Amino acid sequence: MASLALTKLSLSHFRSHKSARLEVDERPLALFGANGAGKTNILEAVSLFSPGRGMRRAAAKEMAKRPEAIGWKLSGLVESDGRSYEVESSSSDGAARAVKIDGKPAAQTALGRIVRMVWLMPSMDRLWIEGADGRRRFLDRMSMSFFPAHSDVSLEYEKAMRERNRLLKAEVRDTHWYAALEGQMARSGAAIHANRMAALERLKAAQDGAQTAFPVAELELVQSEGEMPETEADLAEALAESRFRDMAAGRALVGPHRSDLYGVFAAKAVPAKDCSTGEQKALLISLILANARALKADLGVPPIVLLDEVAAHLDATRRAALYDEICALGAQAWMTGTGPELFSELGSRAQHLEVREVGQGSEIVRL
Repeated sequence: MASLALTKLSLSHFRSHKSARLEVDERPLALFGANGAGKTNILEAVSLFSPGRGMRRAAAKEMAKRPEAIGWKLSGLVESDGRSYEVESSSSDGAARAVKIDGKPAAQTALGRIVRMVWLMPSMDRLWIEGADGRRRFLDRMSMSFFPAHSDVSLEYEKAMRERNRLLKAEVRDTHWYAALEGQMARSGAAIHANRMAALERLKAAQDGAQTAFPVAELELVQSEGEMPETEADLAEALAESRFRDMAAGRALVGPHRSDLYGVFAAKAVPAKDCSTGEQKALLISLILANARALKADLGVPPIVLLDEVAAHLDATRRAALYDEICALGAQAWMTGTGPELFSELGSRAQHLEVREVGQGSEIVRL
């Protein structure tokens, strides 16, 4: 059966890891150790084998081991769809990270065609009760897992919007300048909206009828005001009509950057923002699992799954159910926790590693 896995990983001067090397197989990995030992740093390193800024959204210079701060390097072997890829990411002296695939320089977006990845970390637990920015990023990350080019159109939209906002703040009134930028925003904005809607449809299909111990989340894309124009022509017209209103505000008030993800705990008909902390966590886990199931349905292989401290707030029954779902999915899941007892239900179905703090760094011990 085809699979997707990171089977070799080397870290050099990355976060707390001066030097580390792992060789693993396609089974889930359980990494345990004390808080601050460097477990999450390993997951962050793995997340950088996908496009973007990684699971912490950190700048490249922030990832360098301190106090040296000389730069960092990650390399690994990705087994994807029956092929092997040597992937390298690095940064020197705080420069933006550079990517190589099979020894050749590559754009970050090229990683999206090789590796599909989903993740959940503690900072996302407040997704439903904080600002819309975080929910848009969450949805866009899922959209990018289905459509790797989603990152490109998002960057195109943001660049054109920044230029248009600059004209608005300067109260420039040349319609030709606006028309060109609004044309770019309309093309990329319509693509962003279409990708988001398609991702939501895939998530719904993956949740419907799934055998899962986690609650179903009903999701809807809403606007902060009005409705989102769905076609390129409609969005271009809406931007042109909103020009004077936008000039007063100094920013664009129409477009996909004004969208928000609204979630409901389906079985209770309660908005996600009003659910208990435990219910909100269960909804997030449910969505990550649905994302993984949908990707497997699309591609024939599950994505790599990163779950940071995911078991800490689950009782033994639900914890076992989570592990059963991951194993049934066939995903290589990298999971962290403070103690080995949190992964006892996995047994030999997983690879168990201890991460220890040693001096000013970390070491990894395979059990």
